[in-house]
Amino acid sequence: MKCMFCGCLDSKVIDSRANDEGTSIRRRRECISCGKRFTTYENIETTPLMVVKASGARQAFSAAKLKSGIVKACEKRPVAMYVIDNLVEDIQKRLYSTLEQEVTTTQIGEMVMEGLKDIDGVAYVRFASVYRQFTDISAFVKELEKLKK
Repeated sequence: MKCMFCGCLDSKVIDSRANDEGTSIRRRRECISCGKRFTTYENIETTPLMVVKASGARQAFSAAKLKSGIVKACEKRPVAMYVIDNLVEDIQKRLYSTLEQEVTTTQIGEMVMEGLKDIDGVAYVRFASVYRQFTDISAFVKELEKLKK
């Protein structure tokens, strides 16, 4: 592993730990040349999951993009980052467990809304208003009524 400080290609592993779900390994390394320490992560290599957009365009699934959308919906709400991370990881697991190579934005959006409904009502409505593209107040009110039930 190349040292980010001096560029040396030799380092030794000081500590290795699996994450809670066992899907990645965190390795603490020390550069043989400069002695500085850095962290690397080892993840399982998966086949790419393609997301089919409403326009028919396809792009690779991005957990970072999914997380970004959820963070925007939860902005200024009392939702801890670990809760958002757990939701993203749960959705990612569900998507990969289908063994499909393509998934629609509709499927992902429904999973996000299902998760946000249990986490925070305001974040759910925020996400729904963008995802469902409410064009008038009546559609917005209908969604609020569904949430109240």
